[in-house]
Amino acid sequence: MNPYIRKYLIVPLVAAWGVIGVSSCSQTSSEEGDEEGIVSGLFGDNALPQASTDSAFVVNYIEKEPEFKEHEEFMFLFYGDRDYELAWFRDNELVPEAEKFLAVIEGSSKEGLEPAKYRIVDVEKLIEQYRQVEPQDSARLTLQQEIDVALTASYFNYASDFYRGRIIPHQEGNMKWDVKKNKIKLHKALQTILRERESTYPYYEFEALHAGYTRLRDKLQEYRTLEEEGGWTRIELGNKKMLKEGDTAAAVLLLRKRLNPDMKIAKNDSSLYVYDANLAKQVKQFQMLHGLTEDGVVGGNTLSTMNVPVEERIRQITINMERWRWIPKRLVPKSLEQKYIWVNIPEYKMYIYEDPDNDPEAERAYKKVMDMRVIVGKTMHSTPIFSDKIEYVVMAPYWNVPNTIMEAEIKPKLVNNPNWLSTQNMEVVTKEKNPKNISPHSINWASVTKENFSYMVRQKPGPKNSLGMIKFLFPNEYNVYLHDTPADALFSQTSRDFSHGCVRVEQPVELAKYLLQDQPEWTESRIRSTMTSGEEEWVTLPTNVQVYIVYFTSWVDEQGQIHFREDLYGHDKKLAQEYFG
Repeated sequence: MNPYIRKYLIVPLVAAWGVIGVSSCSQTSSEEGDEEGIVSGLFGDNALPQASTDSAFVVNYIEKEPEFKEHEEFMFLFYGDRDYELAWFRDNELVPEAEKFLAVIEGSSKEGLEPAKYRIVDVEKLIEQYRQVEPQDSARLTLQQEIDVALTASYFNYASDFYRGRIIPHQEGNMKWDVKKNKIKLHKALQTILRERESTYPYYEFEALHAGYTRLRDKLQEYRTLEEEGGWTRIELGNKKMLKEGDTAAAVLLLRKRLNPDMKIAKNDSSLYVYDANLAKQVKQFQMLHGLTEDGVVGGNTLSTMNVPVEERIRQITINMERWRWIPKRLVPKSLEQKYIWVNIPEYKMYIYEDPDNDPEAERAYKKVMDMRVIVGKTMHSTPIFSDKIEYVVMAPYWNVPNTIMEAEIKPKLVNNPNWLSTQNMEVVTKEKNPKNISPHSINWASVTKENFSYMVRQKPGPKNSLGMIKFLFPNEYNVYLHDTPADALFSQTSRDFSHGCVRVEQPVELAKYLLQDQPEWTESRIRSTMTSGEEEWVTLPTNVQVYIVYFTSWVDEQGQIHFREDLYGHDKKLAQEYFG
């Protein structure tokens, strides 16, 4: 038996008119002296009885609805905390929050959800029946119970999707999402809605927890309006391969309509067919918002991106709203300084946010203080999605080559030429605290596999080290971290998926200065000299820093502009299949 059911089944059955009551054996009140006194004390001379419920009623009710049974733990926590008093009634009248909640369900399509999924019980019909029953009719109290439990179960059904997500991210395959879980206590959220407890979160408004979500939600409504109006103009270039500033063509008018859906087209205005400087500026803005090369040329990726239907963008917005539901309500634990690093893989960008007041209760007070480009993993070496805490800054680091890379990329070179390692400033060492050097000539490289290799290949500190001159460690099962790179030229590329899974940062010294700012001995000069010293040095941060490596292909920036990116690893495709399928 579920432990929550077992715990709360011992609650006395005090339910409806006719069972509230009074035992004929030994129920004499020391204060009132008789049964009549008890009843009078409970209800007063003219008051109507206020129903409660019990664990048996709740068990029986949710057993009939699989969607409700899924959240039985919250049901028993909620009613158990209140000794099974009804929640949605005060003085035999529904509290205003009941109607508000029903309206939230009715309008849940604006959240990218399906209202029908949360109308498991026709609560409005039950409420109408309740209002038509005579006050003294015992059926009224039974209806109170049914309405109350139905509202509570419906709330958990809806709130679970709204606050925690419709889809539970898979732990295997393309959907893997290992960001720390959103552990919302929905029974406490409901207590907040009913004004029975205080909270720093806007549960009582039936509102979302992250500004990133609400900004996308607003854009969803805009794009749905565009869809209702017929979407946007598809651009056909005809015989031209591309459009660029200075061109005159019929396709230029289509381009104007695409970028200005509300534009009123004047008849016989020949200037509308000329690709002028203002239109080129608009094209470059579009390219920026979609992560494309900002050259003002319409063709290739820019043309195909412009012709993505509005319906597809609506789906993309919706599934990225779903991802926000997976993000923990508290971005940074109270025990840490209120700052965090945010790496968005499809955007190839890293941001640092902090609360200037370092107030763990101010959930929406984070401000961006730094951003930079990053390089992420290739498709075959995709960067994992997870969260952790940076603990160390390592200057002049060794690169300990993972056995997968050793077998696939290094072993083939060593089979015929063990001296190749020395040309790359690499060595073979034992796997121990104080590693000992092993001659590469003593190893039968042809028989080596990633499973049986008992040594470690590592690259020594230096300007050609694959990690660059510094790395930022948050020990994790993926062996992924932030680090410098000697290949700085790659940051100028628009698409930056070149790594084996780690995240290369564009401005490593600036990141180091930020992380070490509370250790004044680590000046920029000392950081730079230690990075180039050739001697590995680990610096432990006095307080760990929260880091998120996430995957959002659509978001809204601080200026209210919506961005879209390509589905680099196919995660959108997989999520859309589950969400809409």
